[in-house]
Amino acid sequence: MVDGAAIPALKEWASAIKALEHGRQIMVMRKGGIVEETKHFELKSPAFYLYPTYEHQRKELIKSPDQSYVEESLAEWEPEASTIRVTAFAEVTQDLEIRDQEMLDRLLEYHMWTSDFAEARLKWKKKDPLHVLILRVYRLQEPMEIAVLPEYNGCRSWISIPNGPVPRAMTPVLDVADFDEQVRKINETLKM
Repeated sequence: MVDGAAIPALKEWASAIKALEHGRQIMVMRKGGIVEETKHFELKSPAFYLYPTYEHQRKELIKSPDQSYVEESLAEWEPEASTIRVTAFAEVTQDLEIRDQEMLDRLLEYHMWTSDFAEARLKWKKKDPLHVLILRVYRLQEPMEIAVLPEYNGCRSWISIPNGPVPRAMTPVLDVADFDEQVRKINETLKM
């Protein structure tokens, strides 16, 4: 990354980022935010920071064993804070396009969301596929504190973080063998 350039970040529920950071899952599901420029989800960068959001996450949209991620993230949230803490970086290893309920159902054990919520995401904007991004996630050894800017608000997938000192030291959440095994299982499940 070049100093002075903007750093891409994908907005995601803080609870989902916690699940990614704990190795609970290696995926996120995207359809695109209401105010997306193109009205669809586009993978704007193969690598990005994960920017935590809090407004739409609710415990009833998460499977019971994973609801602690919502509680944990909300306990850290300061709604009026002028900065937000970014703790994770991700690289996309696959962008799977899911177009039917059967394919989505096969992924149920691999993510934290309820089947009803996953189904609602698939059915929203029916003509567009649900993008399931398989992510190799890294924890930043030193979290970034960034200013919360007005342009970060709203239902959009991507934001650009003005570049300051970029922390480069990060640790993979899963070792290569564990990550590859999860990817293999997901791909085999989808081929069934």
